[in-house]
Amino acid sequence: MEGRYISWQTILACFFLLGQFLWVRADVHYYDFTLKEMNVTKLCVTESILTVNDLFPGPVIRVHKGDILYVNVTNKGDYGITIHWHGVKQPRNPWSDGPVFITQCPILPGSYFTYEVIFSEEEGTLWWHAHSDWTRATVHGAIVILPKEGTTFPFPKPDAEEVIVLGSWYKGNLNAEVNDAMANGSDIPHSRGWLINGELGDFANCSSETTYRWSVNYGKTYLLRIVNAVNDDQLFFAIANHNLTIVGLDAAYIKPIATSYVMISPGQTMDVLLTANRPLGQYYMVSTQFLTESAYMNMDIGSAIIEYTGDYNFSSSPIFPDRLPEAKDVEAAMRFTGLIRSLADEDYPISVPLNVTMKMFIVVSMNYLCRNRTYCDDPTAHKIIASSMNNISWANPTVDVLEAYYGNISGYYTTDFPDRPLVMYNFTAKDKDDDVAITDEATKVKVLNYNESVEIVFQGTDVIGGSGVHPMHMHGYSFYVVGMGQGNFNNETDPLTYNLIDPPKANTFIVPKSGWLAIRFVADNPGVWFWHCHFDRHLSWGMDTVFIVKNGETEETSIRPPPSDMPACIFNDFHILPHLREAFHRNR
Repeated sequence: MEGRYISWQTILACFFLLGQFLWVRADVHYYDFTLKEMNVTKLCVTESILTVNDLFPGPVIRVHKGDILYVNVTNKGDYGITIHWHGVKQPRNPWSDGPVFITQCPILPGSYFTYEVIFSEEEGTLWWHAHSDWTRATVHGAIVILPKEGTTFPFPKPDAEEVIVLGSWYKGNLNAEVNDAMANGSDIPHSRGWLINGELGDFANCSSETTYRWSVNYGKTYLLRIVNAVNDDQLFFAIANHNLTIVGLDAAYIKPIATSYVMISPGQTMDVLLTANRPLGQYYMVSTQFLTESAYMNMDIGSAIIEYTGDYNFSSSPIFPDRLPEAKDVEAAMRFTGLIRSLADEDYPISVPLNVTMKMFIVVSMNYLCRNRTYCDDPTAHKIIASSMNNISWANPTVDVLEAYYGNISGYYTTDFPDRPLVMYNFTAKDKDDDVAITDEATKVKVLNYNESVEIVFQGTDVIGGSGVHPMHMHGYSFYVVGMGQGNFNNETDPLTYNLIDPPKANTFIVPKSGWLAIRFVADNPGVWFWHCHFDRHLSWGMDTVFIVKNGETEETSIRPPPSDMPACIFNDFHILPHLREAFHRNR
C-alpha cells in the first residue's frame, strides 16, 4: 500500500551526502510490502499461497519517469525471500536489484529489508516479482511508469487504462516439489492453468464464478498494461473481435503494431491500445500456451470477460476469439516478434552501439549433469537434467556475488566465463556426439570494463532434443535486439542483416527455436548483474550467469556503497556484513 509522496527538493541535501546525483525533479514514493500466507481456492481445492499485502496479484506500483521508490519488505512467510524490480536499470545500485545469491542473501522469516528503486530511462509498464526459488508464481505485481509530469504519451492519450497480469497456477507446495525434482535430477512441475488477474476463468473447473470481468464504454480507447508473470511458458493473448495496437515493450515505446493477437514471453511487458468499437456485448480475452519444445503441452485456456456498459441482452455467452494461433504455431509467433521496432524518433531517440569493443558468442542449451563426469560412460547411470550457457551450468554461491565482489572476498566465484563455447559443433543438428550433451556446474562470471560496447550472439541448440525458444533477461540494462535468425549464426553474412536503425530495446527477448539472437548494449551501469533465461525451469537448471561491470574513474560512475541493513549472508557461522562495512570504509 502506498503511503506518502515527498518532493525531491526536500531531501536533495540528504541524497548528496549519500553520493547520488539526479539533476531533475523527482518524487519519492513509499510502499510497504508484507509477505504472508493466505488461503485461495482454485480448481476446486483450497490451498495456502504466499502473497504481498493479501493480494494476488500483488499491489500495483505507480510512479512517474525518473522517480525514486522505497519499498519496505517484511517477511512473515515461512522461508527466505527477495524481490526483483524487473526491467528497472537501478543506476549504480545493484544492492536493490534482488536476485538471491547474486546481489543479496534472502530476507529471512521474521525480518525485513528496504529496497531503494531508482527509475531513470524507463517509461511504460514493468513489474516486480520474487527472485528466490519459484516464489514468483504468487509474489508479483505490475509497475506503471507514467511520463514525466508535464509531458505525455507519444500517442493520443487514452481514456483509461487497465493492468492485465498473466500468470500460471500450480497445485500443491510448488517450492517443495521443485526442490525434490532438483534433488532427484528429474523434470520440474508444470502449471495446471493460466491466470488473468489472478483468476483461471470460465474454462477451468470451479472457476466461472470468479472470472475476472472488466467493464468498458463504447467508443473509448484504453491502454492495456500487460505483464507476462508466467513462470515457465510463452503465451498467445487475444481479445475476441477486437484489434490491438502494440505501442510499448518493456517500458520503451515502439512503432505501433496493429494485430489481432500478441505473443508475449515470460518477463516481458507490453503497452497495448484497445478501442471499444464493437457491438455491445461480452467478449473473452484469453491466454493460451505457445510451445516450441517437445514438452508437456498445456491445453488450458485462461480467460477473462470484457463487458460493454449499456442496455443489451446478457443472456448469450461471451464471444470467443477466432484468430488465436495454435499452441505450436511458431510462424505466427515469429511473425509477430519480427514486427517490433523502436519508435526511434526525435522525441524518443535510440543509441545503438556501432563500434563494438567486446564480442561474445553464447550457446544456450539443454544438457545433462553426470556428477562431474564420473558416471557419464555408464549408459545405466542416472543423468541429471541441466541447462547451460557456453557449457557452464550456473551454481549459486553461498555468499552472494555482489557482496563477495564489493568486499573483495575470494572463493565464491571465478572470473573465467568463456566468451565462446569451448567446443564448436553443428548446434542445430539433430545428431551430435554424446559429449556435447554433458555440462559441468560452476560459478563463473564475466567481467566487463566500464563503458565497453558489447555485442552478444546467443545461439540455440537441439542438444538432447531440447530445441526451443529461450527468453533471455538481463538485469541492470536494456539492450538493442539488432538481429535474429534461424539455424547456426554465420559470422560473415548474418551481421550484414543487422537492424541498426530502429531495433527494439528490451530487457527480455527470445532466442528463436534452433536459431540465434544478436544484441548490443553499452556497459555503463557499474555493478553485478544477473543474466538468465526467464523460463524458471531453465534458470533452476543452470541457464544463467553474471556480468560484473567495473567502476569508471569517478564516484558518479562507480557502484554506490551498500545500505547498512543488507540481509546478512550466514553460512557455517560466517557473517559477511562486517566485511562489507570494512570494504565501504576502504573504498571511500
